[in-house]
Amino acid sequence: MRSVILVIDDDEKITSMLRRGLAFEGYDVYTAQNGAEGLSMVMTAEPDMIILDVMMPKVDGFEVCRRLREGGSTVPVLMLTAKDEVESRVKGLDTGADDYLVKPFALEELLARVRALLRRKDHGSGENGEHRLIFEDIIMDLDSREVIRGGERLELTAKEFDLLHLFMQNPKRLLTRDLIMDKIWGYDYSGESNVLEVYIAMLRQKTEEFGGKRIIQTIRGAGYILRGD
Repeated sequence: MRSVILVIDDDEKITSMLRRGLAFEGYDVYTAQNGAEGLSMVMTAEPDMIILDVMMPKVDGFEVCRRLREGGSTVPVLMLTAKDEVESRVKGLDTGADDYLVKPFALEELLARVRALLRRKDHGSGENGEHRLIFEDIIMDLDSREVIRGGERLELTAKEFDLLHLFMQNPKRLLTRDLIMDKIWGYDYSGESNVLEVYIAMLRQKTEEFGGKRIIQTIRGAGYILRGD
């Protein structure tokens, strides 16, 4: 079954290029020229993922993403931004985006990120039939994609959930940066990218929000590990 991708961008050159490139790769592509139109099309097109521009008039990409998540949508969102700034990227991730790409970008890289997000779209159950993972006071339900710590529900984005899932599948085991990037993103970012560090920081903030101790530890020069000490 062909995956459906919705492109929301007010730049006609970008949408035309993406429509052709994605269709050539075998995707069904819908386009919207602004945020309001895009939100309406989510209901009718039922996309498997969304490519979302940040800078749009009236309803920008941040607001579109925020409304989708508040409405309960878990569809993967790849955010496009012309701002190569950490604050802009963090804001996008905080509103619920799963990945970001700075304009101008190579079509080949965008396609790689689309493939990676679609591969990780459905994490309905764990390996060997597991439906729930537990580590200390954290309970992860893989069917509902709900995470509870100390009785409090954690509001995680799809990518944050996948990252925590990887850690909880491998408790007390060192995970290298390369291994995490391969498992979660499925391809290599450039050496200058700090996307993993941004996600680790956000995941720590959310897992520690209600007074929980730090469980994602940094092993300097080696990677990260899930442990209670």
